[in-house]
Amino acid sequence: MDHIKTPVVIIAGWSGSGKTTFVEKLLPLLKMNNLKVGTVKHHHADLELDKPGKDSWRHRKAGADKTVIAAPGCAGMVMTIDGEPELEKLIPLMNDMDIVIVEGFKKEKWPKIEIFRSEVHDRPGFLDDPDLIAIASDKDLDAPVPVFDLNNPEKLSDFLCEYFDINEC
Repeated sequence: MDHIKTPVVIIAGWSGSGKTTFVEKLLPLLKMNNLKVGTVKHHHADLELDKPGKDSWRHRKAGADKTVIAAPGCAGMVMTIDGEPELEKLIPLMNDMDIVIVEGFKKEKWPKIEIFRSEVHDRPGFLDDPDLIAIASDKDLDAPVPVFDLNNPEKLSDFLCEYFDINEC
């Protein structure tokens, strides 16, 4: 991790806590600061981006380890990996971003923000995690890290800019 210069923060929380919804609210706030923001989303099921029979699928089936699918206005990359994806190997793909927001990968050793909803769990699940830097919650908490209002991501956006010392914010 020391060799990766792009700020990375994991948005962690249990299923149903609202991680994706929070990321959706946070991204436009970071973009308002003219930041280039990358995201990585952990997915637990099989993932297929290109369809059987299409050229990109045929490239992969013929042996390509990485395939970039490019069209006007967007591009996507599919790569073959062995086993579970490793976040440390994915982040370098985002080296031109100002910050990378990761949803999931909650066991990884990167700065972490927990999304906590009191109706989903009794207490935050990451209070003992040394990588926890903040909590976004629907209620006030006594915690060893700053706690932000889950429904007001503006302050957390500012916190990230300050925490990572991102000059553009």
